[in-house]
Amino acid sequence: MTIFRKNFLLTTLLISITFISCSSDDATELLGNWTKMSSFDGPARSNATSFVIGDFAYVTTGYTGDEYLNDLWAYNSTGDYWEQKAAFTGPARSAASAFAMDLKGYVGLGYDGTNKLKDFYQYDPIANSWTQKADFGGSARYSAVGFQVSGKAYFGTGYDGNYLKDFYQYNSTTDSWTLVSGFGGNKRRNATVFVIDDKAYLGTGVNSGVNQTDFWVFDPNTEAWTKKRDLDDDEDDHDTYLITRSNAVAFSMNGLGYIACGEYSKTIWEYNPTTDLWNEKTALEGSARTDAIGFAINQRGFVLLGKSGTSYFDDAWEFKPLEEQSDDDN
Repeated sequence: MTIFRKNFLLTTLLISITFISCSSDDATELLGNWTKMSSFDGPARSNATSFVIGDFAYVTTGYTGDEYLNDLWAYNSTGDYWEQKAAFTGPARSAASAFAMDLKGYVGLGYDGTNKLKDFYQYDPIANSWTQKADFGGSARYSAVGFQVSGKAYFGTGYDGNYLKDFYQYNSTTDSWTLVSGFGGNKRRNATVFVIDDKAYLGTGVNSGVNQTDFWVFDPNTEAWTKKRDLDDDEDDHDTYLITRSNAVAFSMNGLGYIACGEYSKTIWEYNPTTDLWNEKTALEGSARTDAIGFAINQRGFVLLGKSGTSYFDDAWEFKPLEEQSDDDN
């Protein structure tokens, strides 16, 4: 064999080894597994709202593509099944907002197909009954966020014909609303919020057709908003973030926050409040979707419902961030 032939074969072998090595390094798989749970028993829908009390998640309102809804369903997380409860007594609607406080659920705002709404209702799971409460203190709107943190509950942002950034606190003792300190971020609707260690983290959403990139934390003790790393940040030698979106869902568990789906996406990102950094996890193993709902029950995270084009979903998924992806549990 000639020297040229030997050198050629050696060079080819080294190139092949280098290519295989680089390919292996680049093929790092994302961590996280999705398990398909009991399908939602009510009609498939988008733009529903939910709140969690104890071991149960309550899902109400929404839109099927043909009608607005006011039914109420309770998900038993220990038994993995659904039960129908007393229907929401306000007008049927979509894009409402909700929170839970003092072992009761609260639902308000939204859109009924004609009107933007500001009515507000309390659900008592023991009595399985609804009571109308004082109207929301701001303008009638839809696609706002609702959350409870450190025993204080809030509605804010949304759309009333204009994009909004105001926040109001609800006092259940006096059944009244109070405008709270101004939010320093941009106006938006269809944002997401999750709560970690008595602080609320808000981001995503859209303003005049532009997805918002700013991300904020709210401290209810000082009523102060503090800006965190932008959702499209690509500095400091970490991976470029692709979190920016609207109509997504959010929840928190085990001291970490999660933003998933939205605008027909199926990706999910995990937020660490200690480092102010995000980490991409295994994408939803169901269909990509927008206008879904997400919640956590006893440190277990769930994503369900939503739509893609004219298809509306009734499937439900649990996300397990520490497990490797498996197709055997779906």
